[in-house]
Order: sequence, then C-alpha cells, then structure tokens
Amino acid sequence: MSRTRLFVSILMLAGATNCAFAAEVKVLSGGAVEPGLHAFAEKVKHDLGHDLKILFNTTPQITKRLAAGEVYDIVVVPPMVIEQGAKDGKIDAGTRTPVGRVGVGIIVRDSAAAPNVATTDALKQALLAADTVVYNSASSGLYLDKLFGTMGILEQLKPKTTRYPDGASVMEHVIKGKGNEIGLGAITEIKLYTSKGLKLVGPLPAEVQNYTPYDAALMTGAPAADAGKAVLKLLATPGAKAVFTAAGIE
Repeated sequence: MSRTRLFVSILMLAGATNCAFAAEVKVLSGGAVEPGLHAFAEKVKHDLGHDLKILFNTTPQITKRLAAGEVYDIVVVPPMVIEQGAKDGKIDAGTRTPVGRVGVGIIVRDSAAAPNVATTDALKQALLAADTVVYNSASSGLYLDKLFGTMGILEQLKPKTTRYPDGASVMEHVIKGKGNEIGLGAITEIKLYTSKGLKLVGPLPAEVQNYTPYDAALMTGAPAADAGKAVLKLLATPGAKAVFTAAGIE
C-alpha cells in the first residue's frame, strides 16, 4: 500500500472512530445558566464530538422531575438539589463540578424611565412606587420574597405583584407592559432580552444581592455515562470557565 493510500486510510479510520464515540448527552438544567450552557455545548461539540440535548426548567420543576424518576445524563442545578439527589441515590455526588453563580437584576421596558435602584432604600421606594412588580417563583423569586420581607414591604407589594414559574414569562410581561412595571430576575436571562425591548436597570444593590450557585453532576442511571463524564471533565477546564464567564455567569 502506498504512503498516500495508508494516510487516507488512517484519516478515514480516525473519522469513523470519532463518529463511533460521539454521543447524545441529555442535560436537565436550570434556566439561569442558559446562555453559558448553549455556548458550552458548542465547545463540547468541537472538542469532544458529543451533542448536548438540553432541557431547561426552574429549580422546583427540576426537583419534581427527579422525584418522578426521570433520568438524564447530567443535571445542572443549585447545590441543594444535588445534595438531595445524592441522598436519594439519583445523583453521583462524586462527579459534582462547579458551573458558576448568577445574580439578580432589575428591569423595565426600553421605553420606560429607569428608576433609581442604587441603594437598598432607593430600591424600596422604586418598588413601592411601581404599578406592578413582576418576578418568578423559582430560585431568585424565593430569595426576593425573603428580601422584601426583610425590607418590610412584602405585604404592601403583594396586591400588585405578578409571579411566573419561569424567567422568560417575567421578561415578556415587562416588555409588553404599558404602565410603571418593574421586573426582577436572573441577570443572565435578562441579557437574552435586552435586544427585544427590555432594559437592565442594574443589579440588586451589593448589600442585598443574592447569587444562586449552579453545579453539574452525573445522574446514577445516566444512559451515556462515559460521555457525560467526559463533558464534566471538560467543564472543569479554564476554557470552559471562560465560556460561562463571557455569558455573565461568574
């Protein structure tokens, strides 16, 4: 066999080997890390050849799915969900890999005047002056309930508060608003809508800011366990960290 034919054969064998090891890795993830996870999926495809098939849900919805016995290869969730999943034998805690953390931001529609939210007191006055306050019932929304309670305005806000199960619905509500609406949600999700009629006024004031951390881990019954482990190994690299940081996930 000539050197040229041998070289071509090696290339064909390498290509066939890569295809043979390419896998579809099913991922169940919190929506707050969506921009970073989509970008990471491209890196996974480039570096490993695997395809990430991602389903995004809120933390309460993910908890219900896991309790109902649904199985994925990888879950991307707050640490408390991984800890509970490990106790239930559904998640391999030994594969736990940090993804990053996401803060809370304040929004109005593009055509609305941006309120002063630079301090906790200014935020309090802006919320009390709003016609409607909109936020989710997921991780960031649970924190906001506690925050407004601590600020002493939770009961005053309740009559004019609209809640949604997910961040996307919060963004759409504010964009379509006509009055003085103020919305709150994960900064990463907000950035997906800043070109669609939404304005990020700013993050919560530093003294009351809350960051929701997210970790990834392999499920114990993962159908594509080997590919999932390779994805988590890649996730732990500086290159992957840079991908998530560029998407606003610290």
